[in-house]
Parts: sequence; structure tokens; C-alpha cells
Amino acid sequence: MIGGGQLARMAHEAGIPLGVRFRLLADTPQDSAAQVVSDTVLGDYRDLDTLRRFAAGCDVITFDHEHVPTEHLRALQAEGIAVRPGPDALVNAQDKGVMRAKLDSIGAPCPRHRLVADPADVTAFANEGDGGGYPVVLKTVRGGYDGKGVWVVDNEQEAAAPFLAGVPVLAEEKVDFLRELAANVVRSPSGQAVAYPVVESLQENGVCAEVTAPAPGLDPELAAEAQALALRIAGELDITGHLAVELFQTRDGRILVNELAMRPHNSGHWSMDGAVTSQFENHLRAVLDLPLGDPRPRAKWTVMVNVLGGDYPDMYHAFLHCMARDPGLRIHMYGKDVKPGRKVGHVNVFGDDLDDVRERARHAAAYLRGTITE
Repeated sequence: MIGGGQLARMAHEAGIPLGVRFRLLADTPQDSAAQVVSDTVLGDYRDLDTLRRFAAGCDVITFDHEHVPTEHLRALQAEGIAVRPGPDALVNAQDKGVMRAKLDSIGAPCPRHRLVADPADVTAFANEGDGGGYPVVLKTVRGGYDGKGVWVVDNEQEAAAPFLAGVPVLAEEKVDFLRELAANVVRSPSGQAVAYPVVESLQENGVCAEVTAPAPGLDPELAAEAQALALRIAGELDITGHLAVELFQTRDGRILVNELAMRPHNSGHWSMDGAVTSQFENHLRAVLDLPLGDPRPRAKWTVMVNVLGGDYPDMYHAFLHCMARDPGLRIHMYGKDVKPGRKVGHVNVFGDDLDDVRERARHAAAYLRGTITE
């Protein structure tokens, strides 16, 4: 696995019962996964020779993130190395302009969008058709995540900031959405695919804060439509592994594709404890072309709340308190230094009463962060 973050850490954990021998390419020994994977290689994922040396002897290469240069992945693939998902699929998660063009070509529902050249072009986009003017969402086509590389602008003057990065900029309409959803699916090279329940996600400052599985009150027909859309995208893009399709549920009853992620995803962390087979295990099964596991939920409701770093660095005593107060919690910590706003862990709680499950998960995450003390 290329990338040493918490996704690699949790994928390694899922691979242990499967007997998967794991090699990791990490930036530093302090990376979340490097702390627990014995076969760790330190190096720069942007260097092709480093990637070649790392891949030697590996059966399959997969990813913790989408930032490996596409041309390097094509070179590895041409040399006979199994890269999953492949570079032609992964580029749709690396480049938002490429992604939107591909989704348009297969008829997937998306917000109105186009590439823009300068702030004046943003104004022109805002006023096109029945666009209704500002505000407009601007995104750099590469490099953005967790709200980075995304701006909501209210006028042409504010629209200047994204162009300072010197990379292409994508303009999108600001969708009047009811809530955000995610459809998570997994697909193997042989074409087998499974779909997890559609979930609701809550964002704070562009960062996922909470996920509820399944999405409360979601019409079964719309849920099935979202799952079918995610499975169709996975097939059309020839994706191997886990695909998260982040969606807007609009106030007029539609779903629109917001983003794609071709790796285990924050919106699927609930599955570690709330599903028969977690997203991490199914991702490994898929990239190794093993039969996929059952994605069905174990309980009526599962709520995942992210633990974001605050001003309280000593999480160990908070951990003891939470475990003693509520033995039913499932707490997953990533081994990261605590920094304000940084994802350092998450809490899963499952059960039959949504209000109870949600309150317990929120309380534990808040106590671990230090925002509450009782």
C-alpha cells in the first residue's frame, strides 16, 4: 500500500485475519500505518525509481491516497505490476476536471459545472442559463481534500483567490441540498461488486464529522437509485477496490454526484464495527480478486463520529473514562499527534435506538477531544 495514513493502518488490521502480507510505502516512521506495519519502506511516492523498488516482489499495489502521479502508475502497469485501481480509473479521483467530463459522458447526474479561465469567466458562469448568479463553488482540479482547494465565492473579487495556485479551476453551481449522502461500493477485477447501505454524512468546515448508517428517512427508491448509480460508475470507470460516491440530496428529491474517492473512505468507517464485512476487508479482497464479503449491517443503526484534535493532547485518560462509562463503544485511534482540527480517531456505536446511538457516539468523541469533561 502506498501511503502511510490511517486508512493504510486500518487496512493492515483488516488484512491480518486474511493472512495478507503487507508492505507499506510511508513518508516517515511516525506515519499512522508505519507505527504498526513491520515491512515499511520510507520514500517519496512522487519518485518513479522509489516506486519501482517498493513494488518489487509485491503481487498488488493499492493506495491510501490518490496523489501518486498518474504517469508513474502507468509506467508501473506497463512493467507488469498490478496497480489497483488502475491509473485510468484513479485519474478520475485525482483530477476533478477529468472526473466531471467522465461523469458527463456516462450520464451521471452532477451539479452544473465547467472549467473557468479567470474571475471574469466565473461571473460569466454564474450568470449562464438559469444559474442565478453568485454564490459559486470553485475548486482546484488537483490536490484538494477535506475542504482544502475549495472556495465558496460571492463575487468576482473573491473569485480571484483560487487562480493564485496556478492550476486549472473548476466552477460548480452551489447546490441547494437537503443533506449529504455517500454510496460506498466495492468491485473486483472479475466484476463482482457489492453495495453498502447509503449513509448520511455531516461536514464541519469541509471535514467529515459524523456518519449515520443507513441514512435516516431516506426513501428506499432513492437509496436504491444511489446504490445503482455508484455501481454503474464503478463499472464504467473499471474501478477495482472501494469506491465512495459522495452525493448531494437536493430539496427537490434528486441526487447529484459531488466527489469520488477510490480507496477506503471516511464515510465507510462505520462498517468496521457495523457491517458484516468492513470496507477495509472488502477493499483488500477486491484488489486481490478474492470473493467479496457481505456488506449488510449488523444492527439497525450505526453512528460514526470523528475525533478531531483540539487543545487537549492527553487522550489516554479520556480513553479510560470513555471505555469505563460505555463499554459498548468501539474507539479507533490513529496514533497521530494531536493538532487542532486533525482527524486523530473515530468512535463507532451501533444499536436499535438512533437517538441513543448518536448521543453515545457524540459524547465519547467530544470527551476525547476535550470539549466536554463529564
